[in-house]
Amino acid sequence: MSKNIFTELSDAMASAAEQAGKSTVMVDARRRLPASGIAIAKDMILTADHVVERDEDIKVLFGDGTELTARLAGRDPGTDLAVLKLDPSTNSGQAASATPAEIAKTPARVGQFVLAIGRPSRKGIESSFGTVNAFGGPVRTGRGGMLESYIKTDVVSYPGFSGGPLINGEGQVYGINTSGFGSGGAITIPADVAWKTAEVLAKHGKIKRGYLGIRSQTVNIPEDGEKQLNRKQETGLLIVGLESDSPAGKGGLMVGDILAGVAGEVIEHHDELFTRLSGDVVGKSTPLDVLRGGKLQVVNVVVGER
Repeated sequence: MSKNIFTELSDAMASAAEQAGKSTVMVDARRRLPASGIAIAKDMILTADHVVERDEDIKVLFGDGTELTARLAGRDPGTDLAVLKLDPSTNSGQAASATPAEIAKTPARVGQFVLAIGRPSRKGIESSFGTVNAFGGPVRTGRGGMLESYIKTDVVSYPGFSGGPLINGEGQVYGINTSGFGSGGAITIPADVAWKTAEVLAKHGKIKRGYLGIRSQTVNIPEDGEKQLNRKQETGLLIVGLESDSPAGKGGLMVGDILAGVAGEVIEHHDELFTRLSGDVVGKSTPLDVLRGGKLQVVNVVVGER
């Protein structure tokens, strides 16, 4: 007798959970209940920043029962992400036994079945079943950061699930789950955003966030302005004030300028500017597209660090 659809779905999701469990670890880095993490390399763990309360002597438990010590390699409260590095000097030559997580090849879709996976204890993995409800972003996190995008689901985020993956029916990762933003529930940071952030944290230990020192408001760009920019762009940021001794003022920006782009990227509202002023542009001379008196000017400004 052939299996019915319910049984086939059930078996498929169980297999997906088992597959994702190979890269899902327990992270013991705080006084209370441990949380979860995702192996992103043989010696690197990605987890939620709010579950990491100490920098060293962090215990990481793998699926086969192996327990290794890790240290904090980098953290970013703004995106609630932290990277842990397994420390060979304290692990007596033991090697990590987790398989690095596999990122989903296609993005999640609204209505799709998903599983949240956690390893909040030594008893093994746990899972929660649900669907993708919506996508959001960019949004400011209230911790001085910005999420370019996030996934909203109806899965139940059980205690200790923060830092674990959201997966599809193949056990591939859509993102990392966190309840650390105090928004009344868990959200998922998409894998492309989380892995990109993790790469910077592993290399530099933090995310650089820049500022120009301007006060601005969104305004419509007239048709003549679009011709100057040589692109379709409905809005930009009208500079209505400059902070004293600001990077913008030192670089030559003026009240009345309309900021329309940063380093070749279109700027139509404040959140886009906040996003574009992060990372490699901080501390560097960066070209800004400015409409001044209806004419396009490229002004080079050394972006300050927040």
